[in-house]
Amino acid sequence: MRIDIITVVPGLLESPFQYSIVARAIKKGLVEIHVHDLREYGLGSRKTVDDYSYGGDAGMVMMVEPVFNLIRDLKAERDYDEVIYMAPDGEILDQGIANELSLKENIIILCGHYKGIDERIREHLITREISVGDFVVSGGEIPAAILADSIVRLIPGALTDETSALSDSFQDGLVAPPVYTRPAEFNGWKVPEVLLSGNPKLIQAWQDEQALQRTKERRPGLLDDSFIKNFNK
Repeated sequence: MRIDIITVVPGLLESPFQYSIVARAIKKGLVEIHVHDLREYGLGSRKTVDDYSYGGDAGMVMMVEPVFNLIRDLKAERDYDEVIYMAPDGEILDQGIANELSLKENIIILCGHYKGIDERIREHLITREISVGDFVVSGGEIPAAILADSIVRLIPGALTDETSALSDSFQDGLVAPPVYTRPAEFNGWKVPEVLLSGNPKLIQAWQDEQALQRTKERRPGLLDDSFIKNFNK
């Protein structure tokens, strides 16, 4: 898999891909992540990538021409499954989207900055718009890193234990149940006896019950009546 990220602040994306699961996936050759500095395609001697908005609104807007030229050059080298813009008003990133994108071969992610991007980029170059939540951050770099991480960890071989991803929160529509490790008792706080029983069926039943209960308490929007009915059968 290959992920190309377009940004005006490439330094913000140096650290997230140099450690942990993503770094190991890159080292194994499972994924390539290339960060492109849009200023290399900037206009004029000052390498300009933004300008004032028509209509007089406050804030600078990323220009269409540098973005168009960079995407054009990338597409000349390979086909892309998606050109994604990290947009505050895009579809909210969830596990289903991450699962879907992890099956793609080549993806471009455009990071917005300043006031936003020229709407013609969204109309003519972008195939999908994704948000990490209903809030605003300074640019699309951190959201892009979140999206890339959520995708890469699902690529077969990225995790040491590939079954681990299957038990992550949201994979089955529920948040994950609580987890414990040694010691079995600390400061008077004990691990639930069922987890020490060695009985896989009892442990699985307890985990299912805990996952459902936590989802009801913390993320009830994930549930609907039909799911609860099926779960309780």
